[in-house]
Amino acid sequence: MTQIVVGENEHIESALRRFKREVSKAGIFQDMRKHRHFETPIEKCKRKKLALHKQSKRRFRT
Repeated sequence: MTQIVVGENEHIESALRRFKREVSKAGIFQDMRKHRHFETPIEKCKRKKLALHKQSKRRFRT
């Protein structure tokens, strides 16, 4: 759980900016997008195969 303590003389905009940065570092948005919809086992298998394919292409390019 990401928490930000707002200082006494700190503007809300700067606190919100710090909060967004911490949330992006923690990877919460990516996890939320991944779990937004139910994924069937077939879809999961296809997604993993595609990721492996992309990873192998990237590996041979260098």
